[in-house]
Amino acid sequence: KRFSLSQNFPNPFNPITHLNYTLVNPGIIHLAIYDVLGKQIYTIHDGYQREGGHNVQWTGVNQNGNQVPSGVYFFKLETKSNTITKKMVLTK
Repeated sequence: KRFSLSQNFPNPFNPITHLNYTLVNPGIIHLAIYDVLGKQIYTIHDGYQREGGHNVQWTGVNQNGNQVPSGVYFFKLETKSNTITKKMVLTK
């Protein structure tokens, strides 16, 4: 077991994609979606999470529930001691 964030699937996607990650220790995490300018547009999880494998989905919406336009987005998983960022593409 090791800390990891897999590439989203499918990629490119429309309108739903899945994000898989593994935590080796329980703790506070922050998993969010960012636009190409680095602005956080959606928070998937912000808080305590148990160790092990996790699978979440993003439906291509922003924090207000509005669909975001086609383009490149980034998803970033942060813990107290690790950060991983990956790129994904939304096509409509």
